[in-house]
Amino acid sequence: MLTAITRRVSPAIARCELSFIDRKAIDLSRARQQHQAYETLLGKLGARVISLPPEPELPDSMFVEDPAIVLDEIAVILPMGTESRRGEAASLGKELSKYRKLAHVSLPGMLEGGDVLRIGRKLFVGLTKRSNAEGIRQFADIVEPHGHEVISVAVSGCLHLKSAVTCIAENALLANRAWFDTAPFTGCDWIDVDPSEPHAANALALGG
Repeated sequence: MLTAITRRVSPAIARCELSFIDRKAIDLSRARQQHQAYETLLGKLGARVISLPPEPELPDSMFVEDPAIVLDEIAVILPMGTESRRGEAASLGKELSKYRKLAHVSLPGMLEGGDVLRIGRKLFVGLTKRSNAEGIRQFADIVEPHGHEVISVAVSGCLHLKSAVTCIAENALLANRAWFDTAPFTGCDWIDVDPSEPHAANALALGG
């Protein structure tokens, strides 16, 4: 059964990190309602949802994909590119250790899960302000012995690689191709987002 680990919205979310969008007021009550609806939908789509408690001092901690990458063979704990977020890894790693053996990328390497796109046994990793070449090198050293190929991708127009592209079916990519280097994605079919919705490729394919 598919397991989805989530984390409830932090009461400190108004202090979240921002890079590519302007800061606006966040309605905490609405954010919590939306997150609850997201968890409910995951359950309806067949996932067993494990909802971790909120982290009061970690504003971005609801974004659980960033501190770790979970593969069939191993979970890799990551030192994120923003120092204020690095405390998120401890409790998430404790939960993941129930299901996978853990490995760690170490500073000065930096890597965030939002930069890692899996297509079969290929792991495309965005080179961004949050994920550096040393982080990608260490990550490759960990996962390539398990049969995964790591491919670096230059990203220029958004925070993370997966802000710009999502694999929605075998070799089918929903993407905003203006935001990253498409050359590494040989043999893929492209579905381009509408220009009026440039962030629409930041999606989750599940249950299809």
